[in-house]
Amino acid sequence: METPGSQSSLHRANLERVVRAVRLAGSLTQAEIARTTGLSAATVSNIVRELKDGGTVEVTPTSAGGRRARSVSLSGDAGIVIGVDFGHTHLRVAIGNLAHQVLAEEAEPLDVDASADQGFDRAEQLVSRLVAATGVDRSKVAGVGLGVPGPIDVESGTLGSTAILPGWGGTKPAEELRERLGVPVHVDNDANLGALGELVWGSGKGVRDLAYIKVASGVGAGLVIDGKIYRGPGGTAGEIGHITLDESGPVCRCGNRGCLETFAAARYVLPLLQPSHGSDLTMEGVVRLARDGDPGCRRVVADVGRHIGSGVANLCNLLNPSRVVLGGDLAEAGELVLGPIRESVGRYAIPSAARQLSVLPGALGGRAEVLGALALALSEMGDSTLLEGAFPVATPAFT
Repeated sequence: METPGSQSSLHRANLERVVRAVRLAGSLTQAEIARTTGLSAATVSNIVRELKDGGTVEVTPTSAGGRRARSVSLSGDAGIVIGVDFGHTHLRVAIGNLAHQVLAEEAEPLDVDASADQGFDRAEQLVSRLVAATGVDRSKVAGVGLGVPGPIDVESGTLGSTAILPGWGGTKPAEELRERLGVPVHVDNDANLGALGELVWGSGKGVRDLAYIKVASGVGAGLVIDGKIYRGPGGTAGEIGHITLDESGPVCRCGNRGCLETFAAARYVLPLLQPSHGSDLTMEGVVRLARDGDPGCRRVVADVGRHIGSGVANLCNLLNPSRVVLGGDLAEAGELVLGPIRESVGRYAIPSAARQLSVLPGALGGRAEVLGALALALSEMGDSTLLEGAFPVATPAFT
């Protein structure tokens, strides 16, 4: 055992601080590690040298601010994490290493009426196939991040009612997948994972406070405050789709009237265009037609943007994020939807909050959630296990 407060205990803690900083960021220069951890440059230099000699990190030449620097990342063979994303019509799985490199990724159609058991069986099969394709030993799997399209109860891990995957409500997704894969599984809703994905790999890089707005069959928001996902005590933070825009409006699936979702979600928007554009119309098709100049689709996309902007204005007034990232199919509309969002924010948000806000399309498209699942697995794994082989806990010479 190490004596608390001893030199060896402090050194071990500093090793774990550096490993954690690198693990969460993917790669950092030594100067960035010092700023992130609060350790001195000399201490960081010594620890990085020690971690490199032990095979825990890799160091490569780079540049920062025009000067030569050294980029530090976790060793490519230190372990792997798995991301699993269940959507309305798809199952997507990605395999990544601890240096934030995606090693394999695949998506396949998922029948929305499939039972939870069928869905998890499919996920187990796809995970096994991709892990085998990477050639990495399964013992190297450090954890799994799992995304589901519905609210997760923080205490019980139970999936709440979801109109996107009927029949899945009441299941415990993390527990179900953990039993099949035999490794730790961490679960969150798709909007939170979209926010994590964009924060680590996409349009949210470099910011500490953002909202990721996903518009699909429903409308949700993933909220990042001071660099961390904010879930609320019950796990339902970010239900922006149920902000009331018109108390005399359409009845929402939640039982209230005039929620943002009833003005922006696909199942409410598509019927507006189907009489003139056919019953097979999808939101992806609406966006494509709008970009091609179809006047009806352009009008609907702009209206949806204005409604979303009203919800974003409320977020600005309450949380004052520095960036809003729009995800889902709607983001492909570009300025056709982003312009109306900014217009509503400028009209309804406090001027100081509106001035500080940037509204951007997501950079990851449909991959945001599965990459966010990888980021979730990376953030939840412990650092001590990465050091056990190279830096075993010291045994005191005497007691």
